[in-house]
Amino acid sequence: MDIRGFFHRKKLRTCCWTWCPFGTSGLRFAFLMVLAADCLVTAGLFHTVKMDIGEQIIELESDLREIKCVIEKCERKRVRDVLAQEQKKIREEIAGKRQEAEKRAATPAAGMSGASNKAYTVKINNYGWDQSDNFVKIYITLKGVHKLAPENVETSFTERSFVLLVKDLDGKNHQMTINNLLCPINVTESCRKIKTDMVLVMCKKKTQKRWECLTQVEKQTKDKEKPSYDENADPGEGLMNMLKKIYSEGDDEMKRTISKAWTESQEKKLKGEVMDF
Repeated sequence: MDIRGFFHRKKLRTCCWTWCPFGTSGLRFAFLMVLAADCLVTAGLFHTVKMDIGEQIIELESDLREIKCVIEKCERKRVRDVLAQEQKKIREEIAGKRQEAEKRAATPAAGMSGASNKAYTVKINNYGWDQSDNFVKIYITLKGVHKLAPENVETSFTERSFVLLVKDLDGKNHQMTINNLLCPINVTESCRKIKTDMVLVMCKKKTQKRWECLTQVEKQTKDKEKPSYDENADPGEGLMNMLKKIYSEGDDEMKRTISKAWTESQEKKLKGEVMDF
């Protein structure tokens, strides 16, 4: 904390004690106001230090948790209302910062320094990934990337995204943007490493939870493809639903085959014969 922050906080404490009425309830109210002042001033001081947008979001979320703790200790409605208003402001600021981060991730060339104006930019689509307990690792193969100056390989991280920009490799800039990561990552401890013909992007997990997919979109797609299962459902109905799905997604030949099999089975039923699958 710098000296200006100290005097600012001291001034707030003085205001609280001067304003408060006499009596036990007034002292309690003043004490809670002091706690609130400490919390809010601290929140303000976080932004006097230059941080990237991911770090700002992390600090704001810490502020939000601290204000929540103070609110839970409050007994006076007026104090709770004041803190609730500040809580709302911080939530709105977090939402704004996240939108800003998404815009930056969508247009990284504007936020990153000096992508070559002479070179055109190509999108990186091919990559592989795996994970350890602490990191999600993304492997991008780029022939000759290890011969570039380290400052030509730039990465930018937010809690839910990252951007890789490789400048002036064989006369081109190579850019990779991954949005909506499956789980939040630790921005400050994420990094990139340059290896022979490869860039390794290392996203530090906030928790040691195992990721099923790299992004939320991939997980949603995977979940949609999972067949629904109901223990109480009629097995015959489940089979029919599966056949309907195959029919709707199949080509013309598949549809003709299913239609023929269905017609033949109905004819056998009418004749009293057992269906033969």
